[in-house]
Amino acid sequence: MAITDIPEFAHLTESDIEALGAELEEIRQDIIGSLGERDSAYIHNTIRFQRALEVGSRALLMLGSRNKTAWAIGAGALGVSKIVENMELGHNIMHGQWDWMNDPEIHSTTWEWDIVGTAEHWKQTHNYIHHKYTNIVGLDDDVGYGVLRVTRDQRWHPFFYGNIVYNAALALLFQWGVGIQHLELGKVAKGRDDRRETMQKVGVFAKKAGRQLAKDYVLYPALSRKGWKSTMTANLVANGIRNVWTNAVIFCGHFPDGAEKFTKKDVENETQAEWYLRQMLGSANITGGPVVDFLSGNLSYQIEHHIYPDMSSNRLAEASVRVREVCRKYDLPYVAGPLPVQYFKTWRTIAKLSLPDHMLRATADDAPETHSERMFEDLPKPLPTQEGRRAGLQTAMRYKRSRRAGEVSSAA
Repeated sequence: MAITDIPEFAHLTESDIEALGAELEEIRQDIIGSLGERDSAYIHNTIRFQRALEVGSRALLMLGSRNKTAWAIGAGALGVSKIVENMELGHNIMHGQWDWMNDPEIHSTTWEWDIVGTAEHWKQTHNYIHHKYTNIVGLDDDVGYGVLRVTRDQRWHPFFYGNIVYNAALALLFQWGVGIQHLELGKVAKGRDDRRETMQKVGVFAKKAGRQLAKDYVLYPALSRKGWKSTMTANLVANGIRNVWTNAVIFCGHFPDGAEKFTKKDVENETQAEWYLRQMLGSANITGGPVVDFLSGNLSYQIEHHIYPDMSSNRLAEASVRVREVCRKYDLPYVAGPLPVQYFKTWRTIAKLSLPDHMLRATADDAPETHSERMFEDLPKPLPTQEGRRAGLQTAMRYKRSRRAGEVSSAA
């Protein structure tokens, strides 16, 4: 099942965790303390690039959307523009990553992004709830988004036979999933909500969604005149491109093998250092180079983003080098892999967990998608390791895999 005792799972003492936390905090202070002109130039250049790409793609669609080549280029460029606006701008600016510039136009309190959900609602569900309770079953709504089963700690129900269908729909309509998340429709369906508050939330969401629909499917198509149908379909495709890409990046950071899940017990009296450790264990990175980094809003460094959610995104790559060294020092796993591989593992988990537990082979404590401290109960203590090296979680997992493969005898 999900981890109930993080120090035991990580093979770290309380003093180890505090020392680890101090090293991670030192990284944060070093980088945030060095922010300056080159970082300011980065975000301003990104805004200029995104706006130029959007203007150019919309102009191309208005003037030539009935031409197949122009339509394909326009729809694709608009999709990329929406990705950059959503990931590298909206998500990161609203995290407060650029508040240090004191620019009223590029500030977490004033930025509104180009999706149907409102900044106000998203900052509550994401910045506060998700980042505080990352991957904690029953506290983090992003664990399954209310419709998916992504860990065996979620009790199986016949509803989950549709896991694959639900995820495909969620990917295609991801901005809508993000938009309605704050409405807590599960509580509404069970009559456990404050109805007046719910209606207020619905009104705010409907107003924002209405503006988005009017912009993409009424205003810009109307400006295209005879090509209005082509422009409308291009906008639909561009939104779909953005939705699927965003879904892939976010799911690859939270649900591939090695991104752990936790129980509510884990946050009882949690220290800052313990929070750092949980963020590291519950996240996964994507490898792919600078283009993937940029288009993912640097969420390819999801581990670092979860440790430092308010750190300017262009500096996460720098932080990752030092965080990886900390993981090596404390013998902790640093989960990373190419996007296609990580996304495949995510879909594999979603497909597998559509079935009831008795049809699954791995145990609930030792499944690829969810580990537990109980998976180590039969391992020798202390673990055999090279002289002078710490034997921690990474070594324990490697030893467990070797034993499973028959390379190490159970009596060793």
